[in-house]
Amino acid sequence: MKIIEAKHPRAVRWTHWINFPIIFGMIYTGLMIYWASDTYRIGFGEFTVFHFFPDWFYALFGLSHKLAIGMAWHFFLAWIFAINGVLYVAYTMISGEWRYLVPDRNSFREALEVTLHDLGLRKECPPQGRFNGAQKIAYTGIVVMGLGSLVTGLAIYKVVQFTWLATLLGGYRAARLEHFLLTMAYLMFFLIHISQVTRAGWNNFRAMVTGYEIRTEDADARRTRA
Repeated sequence: MKIIEAKHPRAVRWTHWINFPIIFGMIYTGLMIYWASDTYRIGFGEFTVFHFFPDWFYALFGLSHKLAIGMAWHFFLAWIFAINGVLYVAYTMISGEWRYLVPDRNSFREALEVTLHDLGLRKECPPQGRFNGAQKIAYTGIVVMGLGSLVTGLAIYKVVQFTWLATLLGGYRAARLEHFLLTMAYLMFFLIHISQVTRAGWNNFRAMVTGYEIRTEDADARRTRA
């Protein structure tokens, strides 16, 4: 028997879909800004394994020589990102949704079981509630990352006005590196998130669009509940 079950409240869906293009826009415009001083690399001493980013990368995405445009759009989008984030956190706190999202003492163990299952190293699917342990850690982590991006971004944008903040973060260079690493973490999160949504199937995606998912309930479960 198939039943329709509510899953994602409207406020969660709205803030999710607003955030999706905003973060991508901020990453894109952030790369326009980074182009002017692309100092980071992976390497040892004078030997460089990879430079963030090669010239062909900037040319491919049209990122070069657009510092002023990148800064203007980046800071405009940052306001939307901040307001949307505050509304999301406020809603989860007021509505009690945070209880489903914040990791508990079992979340890390469940996250390990989910990871092993997804990698094919565990046959049994871990118990699935509204959100499993891996999802709780990821969804809470992305909120913390958002706060970190705003704080580090403010420290490097208004370094004179917020010298104390930059100092707390280890100085301007440290704050800029932290901001960059958070951006790379966002990209990793998106890749994993999209792959997991694809793996979960249409029903999972539809739930984030409509707020409802279709669940199959077998006869034994119905008798038990009755």
